[in-house]
Amino acid sequence: MNWRIDVAVQTPAHSALGDLLSYAGNDPLPAGTLLRVPLGAREVLGVVWQSTPETETETAMALKPVGAALDALAPLGEAWRDLVAFAARYYQRSLGEVALAALPPQLRDLSSVQLARRLKRKTAARAEVVADTAANAIALSAEQSDALARFETEAGPFLLFGSTGSGKTEVYLRAVAALLARNDAAQALVMVPEINLTPQLEARFKARFGDDAVVSLHSGMTNPQRLASWLAAHSGTARIVLGTRMAVFASMPGLQLIVVDEEHDPSYKQQEGARYSARDLAVWRGQRENAKVILGSATPSFESWHQSRPAEGDDPGGRYVRLAMPARIGAGELPAVRLVDMNLQPPKTVLSGALLAAIGERIARGEQSMVFLNRRGYAPVLACGDCGWKSECPHCSAFRVFHKIDRTLRCHHCGYAERVPRACPACGNPDIAPVGRGTERLEEHLGELFADVKRPDGSAVTIARIDADSTRKEGALESQLAAVHSGEVNVLVGTQMIAKGHDFRRITLVAAVNPDGALFSSDFRAPERLFGLLMQSAGRAGRDAAYLAAQGSRAEMWVQTSHPQHPLFAALRRHDYAAFAQSELAERRAAGMPPFAFQALIRADARTQDAAQAFLTAASTAADRLEGAERVTRYPAVPLAVQRVANVERAQMLVESGSRAALQRLLAGWQPVLHALRRTPEGKGVIRWLIDVDPQQI
Repeated sequence: MNWRIDVAVQTPAHSALGDLLSYAGNDPLPAGTLLRVPLGAREVLGVVWQSTPETETETAMALKPVGAALDALAPLGEAWRDLVAFAARYYQRSLGEVALAALPPQLRDLSSVQLARRLKRKTAARAEVVADTAANAIALSAEQSDALARFETEAGPFLLFGSTGSGKTEVYLRAVAALLARNDAAQALVMVPEINLTPQLEARFKARFGDDAVVSLHSGMTNPQRLASWLAAHSGTARIVLGTRMAVFASMPGLQLIVVDEEHDPSYKQQEGARYSARDLAVWRGQRENAKVILGSATPSFESWHQSRPAEGDDPGGRYVRLAMPARIGAGELPAVRLVDMNLQPPKTVLSGALLAAIGERIARGEQSMVFLNRRGYAPVLACGDCGWKSECPHCSAFRVFHKIDRTLRCHHCGYAERVPRACPACGNPDIAPVGRGTERLEEHLGELFADVKRPDGSAVTIARIDADSTRKEGALESQLAAVHSGEVNVLVGTQMIAKGHDFRRITLVAAVNPDGALFSSDFRAPERLFGLLMQSAGRAGRDAAYLAAQGSRAEMWVQTSHPQHPLFAALRRHDYAAFAQSELAERRAAGMPPFAFQALIRADARTQDAAQAFLTAASTAADRLEGAERVTRYPAVPLAVQRVANVERAQMLVESGSRAALQRLLAGWQPVLHALRRTPEGKGVIRWLIDVDPQQI
């Protein structure tokens, strides 16, 4: 008997190839088996989804035969396949696209023999957890103890709402330790939003549980490293997996606990390919696999905050359990917030005199300061004062950023870069100047201002910068963070990379420069993100109460703003996230915005903006005929904020509904319509289209 083997292979959603491709096999293969199959002129990796006896029709069709199976590897489990299927269905992607993107790239290149050799080199024994007995001597606060007690006795999912410095990481460590001690086969998944936070957390977990029990999984690793970590997780030898958003798809047969640290962070939403939310999938996966889930943050996303609301009156409350830890460890106080009204400063003031004096006092006492500006580069644009020329990117509707360190103009959207011209390309004026400031220019400015100031030991002041540009080289971030922790750096300048997750013990002052742009953004989530970023930045100051007491100092957060009366800053001064969230959620409820409504974006990339918008308009018209279309609001197609990237024009159409089910039904029914439109005159010139469910940026 011949068998039809249905296989998931990596095909993009807009290719219209369908979810599963059928092949012929002499024997049935277990679901979850990895194997090679022909696709066009290539042979690609696929995942067996099911095997059924071949019908006469299929025999007549002469299905292509399957290739070699990677039978040295245990099949991917049913729970993993359910997770992939749900993600593909909910985020409107093809099954194979999600499944194959979740696997290490090197698996696609290894033969069964090579893979067996790799597995043989690895120890098959489960990693032994080395318990750090000294860790148990660390006294927990009453809030930490209460949170752990409720975690043990209640089902969750849990939202751990703890202020910066309240000891959330210790709660994670204790929860993982209790699980692993209780069950020899259990595994835990701990997720962080960004790669630069992984080494720090990895060091703490390895110190607590031993090197062999912990593996990392993120895109900053080499392909062999990723494969080794994935195999350790899949085989169950790794007890703890630390990773970024991709780790939510790690194959972990013994998974019983998922931790999502800094759950509010937008980095958990994938912005390319299958646009999934790793945080939301973590909650779904926990329910599917009966694993407990902890979402942790000092500034939770409004969606999670709303889901953790207590029952009140007719409102049954949310489905999350809120665990509150408002106090800092060790009697430490949250920093006092000081607002500087830039309307009262002289024109073109970058750093106010009072702020500079406060930083100078910290330097004199041997303390550290942090200056936060969420814009890298030297200046956002280079301009000519005579003719008005600006450093526009020839391929994007954006300006190229001036990077002084290597004298380049670089587009942060398409990557196009060239040397800074000696004179204006339009009129020949040699006097072209930078406009605005990035972290590179701010670092230079601070260096000039404190050039004559000395540290307590008489040495020169050290200014350091941490952003995506300064940390490109391998090991650069680790060495720069080590310099900060050792006290070598007096003033640290950086973007949001330094604003969250780091435990800087000697920083007593944090300053935010020019945060006003987000106050009046067209994106309704911008105030939420700004408040979270400022609260997280403030949390870097005064984390060591004993150090503050010894210095006779006080932690402070300075915010330079032209809108000091804005309600966001009033809530920030009180460190009152709850009041800010209540106010913003009331506005969103009145406006019918998430979490009280559900949204998706339909996006089209085309050769011209007219072609992109025509495709979306035709799609909207065609949707009128779909079942349930009357329950979903469709807005007109508009260009993206940066409408042209790499010579491709981009347009989007927002759709929303008060019912998640209604929105999902429409999106699923829309897929064949969008595929068909590509073959009509309205689809001419369209390069690709995509659906972004629960978009984080509009």
